Amino acid sequence: MLKQLALITASIISVSTFADEEQAKFNQYVANLKAEAIEKGYKKSIVEDAFATIKFKKKVIKADKNQPEVKETLETYLPKRVPKWKIDRARKLYKENKEVLEKIAEQYGVQARFIVALWGLESNFGKIQGSTPVISSVVTLAYDGRREDMYKRQLWAALTILEEGHISLEHFKGSWAGAMGQTQFMPTSFNAYAVDYDGDGKKDIWQNKYDAFASIANYLKKAGWNDSLTWGRQVLLPNEFDSSNILQRGTRTRKQWLENWSKSERDLSAWQALGLRRTDGSDLPQVDITAALVMPDDLNGRMYLAYDNYKALMHWNRSYYFATSVGYLSDRIGYPKI
Repeated sequence: MLKQLALITASIISVSTFADEEQAKFNQYVANLKAEAIEKGYKKSIVEDAFATIKFKKKVIKADKNQPEVKETLETYLPKRVPKWKIDRARKLYKENKEVLEKIAEQYGVQARFIVALWGLESNFGKIQGSTPVISSVVTLAYDGRREDMYKRQLWAALTILEEGHISLEHFKGSWAGAMGQTQFMPTSFNAYAVDYDGDGKKDIWQNKYDAFASIANYLKKAGWNDSLTWGRQVLLPNEFDSSNILQRGTRTRKQWLENWSKSERDLSAWQALGLRRTDGSDLPQVDITAALVMPDDLNGRMYLAYDNYKALMHWNRSYYFATSVGYLSDRIGYPKI
């Protein structure tokens, strides 16, 4: 019995020592980051206050490394991401905010239904924004080392947001990965795209839905949005279709993905000639626009002719499931017309 107790005690001491050593390494890493921040010229008071709040977040590392156990397909993803209640809620909120949404849509050249769709899918119309302190999230992820450079850039961007006074440190919270507010912008995206729509001196994507709407529209505009186009349409392929015409998957960078897009892109008359049809079997529209053929799953799954605006959605989040869900929800918001 005494031997067992000794072994248990030794094990506890070993774990405690490891935890202490890991904490000491983290503390040193934070101290080095703090010195680097001051060297970069951030206000000392901002740096002191921000760094005093930093804590190592185990749940952030766990979330970052967690992989879904169940294989998702678009057929299972869309009903969960865009259920009927979300469509109904989106249409209701569109109607309630129609005047300002359509002003923003006209100003930025982005249809209002896409603004509402992104708002709904990113934060459930502002209700789910995350509760993890942004500074602790990005420092924890930088320390983990897998994407250190990226998360250090997010830290510097986060300090800029605090310096500019857009939000207080106390309320500077987001998802486990550092995505923030009703738009779920990362700090670098906030600095590139966030808008002070109401002119109060703050780009408040957390509490101010009008700032959030304009920020979404500004992002899409700068990503190349064209409001004379929609996003795409689901299509049927003919039997024995040459799969080399489909947009190639598995790219690691946006540049590679865009190169593959250009290889798949054709005008609609060319796709018509290759045998593609609408889902009801009728001919494709006779309009002078180009599209790439997108395959979110495999040859047995849904197929989409995606227009140039799809590239802007993929700039927001390079996921076929996400981009397609935004398009799908936007269609449900826009039709029948509100």
